[in-house]
This record gives sequence, structure tokens and C-alpha cells, in this order.
Amino acid sequence: MTNATQKFGVIGLAVMGENIALNIERNGFPISVYNRTASVTERFMKDRAEGKNVFGAATLEDFVASLERPRRILVMVKAGAAVDAVLEQLSALLEDGDIVIDGGNSNWQDTERRAKESAGRPYSFFGMGVSGGEEGALWGPSMMPGGDRAAYDELSPILEKIAAKTDSGACVAYCGRGSAGHFVKMVHNGIEYGDMQLIAESYDLLSALGGVESGLEQQAIFSNWNGGELQSFLIEITSRIVGHADRETGEGLLIDKIKDAAGQKGTGKWTTISALELGVPVPTITAAVDARIVSSMRDERLKAANRLTGSAPPAGGLRVDRERFVSDVRNALYASKICSYAQGMALLRAASEAHDYAIDLGEVARIWKGGCIIRAAFLDDITKAFKRNPGLVNLLLDEFFANALSEREEALRRVVSLACGHGLPVPAMAASLAYYDSYRRARLPAYLIQAQRDYFGAHTFERIDMEGTFHEDWNA
Repeated sequence: MTNATQKFGVIGLAVMGENIALNIERNGFPISVYNRTASVTERFMKDRAEGKNVFGAATLEDFVASLERPRRILVMVKAGAAVDAVLEQLSALLEDGDIVIDGGNSNWQDTERRAKESAGRPYSFFGMGVSGGEEGALWGPSMMPGGDRAAYDELSPILEKIAAKTDSGACVAYCGRGSAGHFVKMVHNGIEYGDMQLIAESYDLLSALGGVESGLEQQAIFSNWNGGELQSFLIEITSRIVGHADRETGEGLLIDKIKDAAGQKGTGKWTTISALELGVPVPTITAAVDARIVSSMRDERLKAANRLTGSAPPAGGLRVDRERFVSDVRNALYASKICSYAQGMALLRAASEAHDYAIDLGEVARIWKGGCIIRAAFLDDITKAFKRNPGLVNLLLDEFFANALSEREEALRRVVSLACGHGLPVPAMAASLAYYDSYRRARLPAYLIQAQRDYFGAHTFERIDMEGTFHEDWNA
């Protein structure tokens, strides 16, 4: 091809790249695609792209030449060195006004560095978080773009077309300057870790303490929950998973045969690290990350299970009022979820101030309503909270969420207490409860820590009854 007629380009044809390319073409934008391994491009052109307005480039030079100006290029390669390599190769081929979008799961710090480096290169660099998995990429993801506002305005007609749609509009919005897009995506993934852990703990509570072992019973409970305030993609898929038969053996449920060692790709860990650096507590998210790490220590845990004694749930569960217990777990899950999202949104606010992102938190919640993994009806309430008060520093201070927690905190206490009393770990729920209690307590025992720090290191302390900084001779 010699004529520059294609309106959009995609580099990287793994499943996400293929799917988002097909999404763009289906929505009326002729595309060009390129993959470093030419055979991958050839296979895509003969298979999924056959008969579509797609140009498969054999070389990067042909790819760039096929795109109309200003060129709009989405890079969907593995995060890290591969992104840098693509940007370096493109640098010699692009011109002023061209836009390169990193749509991978890049660390926001890498995006910040690349944005600064691009200032001396002939293109605008744009970092964009993309959530929704393979299906979302094909039929409508949630997208979190950040960078140069003029570049976003150039991209928005296409992004709004290919994004997921809800009653609130397209699930894409300008997230802010610099690395804002990938920071928002990182926090999205951290919240996702928290949601998944909280749901897993709820399932464990129902099974180990409530005696709800039947797949059909669990399925009915989660399906019912998905019809109320907990309605979400993750609750919906959980209702399907817990009753899914094991087709491999034809016996029992598949959930009972899956090894209890959860994987992770690092974004949850990045969220915790970033929160520590900014001085923002995210204990529910951190507990979820820790829980995955502990789960991966399976060989050690199997040895410990035979060596360490302690309380354990009785076989068949406790003799509890089943209906009340299920209600308590439901309320505990919702209360914990509020605390987890409050932590994530507080982190976004702190990052926006520290990095000059200018993030609109209400818009972030809105674009998470569809397409992404944490999509949920609950996000409507978060959007409304920030519309009521754009300066809201923490969701727990919003009247709606404060009342929701007040109505459910006793259920959360009962569930956490019952679990602790019977040796059932609920780290994310316990972390949410501790966060709630710490946040609402007027005086914390940190005064003793300050005294200890002053005693051994002369770090000084402040008093509540007079101004100034003090040091005490504690041995006098």
C-alpha cells in the first residue's frame, strides 16, 4: 500500500491487540496493523481480519506510510522494554502532530518517563489504561487516557466510538496530565484485587462457617446478591463459577478442584507501593495483595497445616441462623467494599495533587461503570458523591456512604469476630473494619509511638494542649 488512507494503526497482535483492532474497524475506522513477527500479522489477515478494512503491514515503515495524518497509533505490546523499543523505532518515522498511545499495562512511572522523553521527539505520547479483558477489547472496554489534552481531543471521536456504553455515556474520559491514565488504571487494578479477595472471603465464610457447600445454594446466593447493591461483573461471574460442573472428570464442581494459589501481574503491588510513597493508607488493597502472596506459598502452608494447631471451622459449618448469617456476610461484603473504594479514590486524589494530574474523580467512577472488570452499579453512587462535593476528601465522609456503613458496621463486626474466633482468615474484611474504626476515632494510640520515638531517637513530639515542638528527658 502506498496511499495513506488508514485512519488508525495498532502495533502488537496478541489477543488484546487483535480484538481492539477489530473493534476499531467495526466502528467505521479503517486500520493498519503490524506485529514484529510477520507470521502473526499474516495469520491475523487470513483469519479474523479477512474481508475487513484492515491493512496488514510487513514492515514498520509500510505501517507508518499507510496511515493518514495526523497518524494515530495504539501500541499493544508487553509492558516494559518492548514499549521502549517500539517507541525508539517509531521515533525516526513519525512527524509533528502524530500521536502514539501506549495501551498496555505499563507502570505509571515508565509512562511519566516516556512522556518527558517524547518532548524531544516528533510525536505526542499518550498513556492509556485499558480494562475489560479480551471481550472488553473486542466489544467495548473502559479506557483511561492521560497525557496531552490536545492529543486526547484528536483521539476522542474514535475512543468514544469503541468504548463500552452505559446510561452515563461512553466509558472513556480524559483522566489528566502526564501519566494520569496509567495511574488511574493501576488504582483500578488495586481495587479489583480488593474486590476479588472480599468476594473470595465471602464465599469461604458461607462455606466454612455457614455450611453453604452446595454449588446450587452458593449460586442462588450470589445471583440474589447481584440483583441488589452488590450488582457487578465480579459478583455475576462468581454466581456462574460456584455452580460450574467439573467437565474434565464429570464429577463434582470445578471450583473444588482448582489449586488455591492465586497469580498476579504486579499492578496490585504497584498500588500499595504508590500509596506508601504518597502516605495514603490502602489496607484492604494491601491485604488482598498479601493474601495472594500467602496463597502462592502453598507447599509451606500444607506443612504448616499439619504442624500448627489452633481454632478451625467445624465440619459442616456452625449452627447459625442461615438466613441471618447470609445477610450478615452480604452486608459485611458491601461495607468492606465501600472502605476499599474509599481507599482507592483517596489515593487518586493524593496522586492528582502530588503529580498535578487534575483527575476528576467523579468521571473516573463513571467510566468504570461499563467495560471494565470492576464495573458495578455501586459506581453510580460514587459519581453522585463527587458531584455533590467535588472536594470530598474521602468517600466515608459522604452522607450516603456514611449512612450505608452505619447500617452495616455491626454485621461486619459479627462476621469478622466469628471468623477470627474460628480460625478463618478474612484479611481484607478485617482490614476494612480496622480502616473504618481508625478513620472515625478521634484519638489513636499514636501518641505512645511518638513518645517512644522521642525516647530512643529524640524525634520530638507535639502536644494537644499547647503550641510548639517538644523533647522530653524521659529518664529524669
